[in-house]
Amino acid sequence: MKFPFPVGKADFIQGDEAIARAAILAGCRFYAGYPITPASEIFEAMALYMPLIDGVVIQMEDEIASIAAVIGASWAGTKAMTATSGPGFSLMQENIGYAVMTETPIVVVDVQRGGPSTGQPTLPAQGDIMQAIWGTHGDHSLIVLSPSTVQEAFDFTIRAFNLAEKYRTPVILLTDAEVGHMRERVYIPNPEEIEIVNRKLPQNEEEAKLPFGDPHGDLVPPMPIFGKGFKTYVTGLTHDERGRPRTVEREVHERLIKRIVEKIERNKKDIFDYQAYELDDAEIAIVSTGIVARSALRAVRMLRDEGIKAGLLKINTIWPFDFDLIERVAEKVNAIYVPEMNLGQLYHLVKEGANGKAPVKLISKIGGEVHTPMEIIEFIRRDLK
Repeated sequence: MKFPFPVGKADFIQGDEAIARAAILAGCRFYAGYPITPASEIFEAMALYMPLIDGVVIQMEDEIASIAAVIGASWAGTKAMTATSGPGFSLMQENIGYAVMTETPIVVVDVQRGGPSTGQPTLPAQGDIMQAIWGTHGDHSLIVLSPSTVQEAFDFTIRAFNLAEKYRTPVILLTDAEVGHMRERVYIPNPEEIEIVNRKLPQNEEEAKLPFGDPHGDLVPPMPIFGKGFKTYVTGLTHDERGRPRTVEREVHERLIKRIVEKIERNKKDIFDYQAYELDDAEIAIVSTGIVARSALRAVRMLRDEGIKAGLLKINTIWPFDFDLIERVAEKVNAIYVPEMNLGQLYHLVKEGANGKAPVKLISKIGGEVHTPMEIIEFIRRDLK
């Protein structure tokens, strides 16, 4: 297949552009969205490229309709994506819950900006971490990825589609205005270099009759495709293995919800991803994610030059979260520092994971400016006095 952009070579592109190209290489052929800063460039790139590869792009009347269309496209057998920013992401929460309950593989990109409400439309933030994990109501679990570079925005988009398909779940790509709008060198691989995962399909009529069962014992049921000859009932109501509403039986609800949560938690080792820098002999640890992790890495190197044994744990998968990893780090260091562009969200996850083994200190910054390495260093210097 001929792609509408160069492959097998590097290009100098925006993070939003990288996400669009990665989605297409991952097999996305349906995009529905509504323009919103700083995610609009994703929409614009998809609108440019998708018609050239027989894909579909549609502008809906709002973000609620956008994610609804994406869910429908997924049940029709198409890999589908939408992208937005904080205000639109808030509007999508009800249908994210519907996608969780119906086990619909979709990718939702949230290019974060300052909030709440309309906030700072053109400036970066990290204020949507809690919303990405717990924004929809009820007991649930899904997957949240957080890139720090334009290359990671590309790579994590492909991984988001693969995880969505593998575990039949919505995956949130939680990026920000800085990563979305910066330009960096990105290697765009040839299609044969990319690992592509596709959802399990029913192998026979009996499997198709249980679109919410567990015929293979891995908690992820095969997904029938609308229009392929199988009769499938899909509802956001509590339902049995056949998809039929069963809203008052406690056992049915418990069995369904526990399986939806457990299919993510049981596979945490496959899903959770991180990078460790200089942690082997570290006496203090910085835990960070997204754009701020870049400043944190520079801060670690500068602190090392001063003789302070600092290390960085860069969190690439915000959910499911590896609390045990944080506890192991906490057991080895004297303190943990969490720089983030909010008033404390990743901080609470890290503090829970540390389990009292080391003090956890928040280095907060809001207002649309990324932490500088020196701001992180100066906070740590003051704290160590």
